[in-house]
Amino acid sequence: MAKKATKKSKKEVKKENYFKGVKKEMQLVKWPDFKSVVKNTVATVCLCLIIAIFFILLTLCLSLIKGWIS
Repeated sequence: MAKKATKKSKKEVKKENYFKGVKKEMQLVKWPDFKSVVKNTVATVCLCLIIAIFFILLTLCLSLIKGWIS
């Protein structure tokens, strides 16, 4: 029965070590500054708009071609 108690305490120690490790790793993360977040957000939105416009134009062109063929 002593072994069961030992196993239980090892699990608790592992959980504590896990959360300590997570905390230590989060302190090592280099978070971006506001300027770079805004820059990357603007770039992402612009790229999404360009791709959306491309697919809209592609759909319109294919619809026109289908209309001419039919």
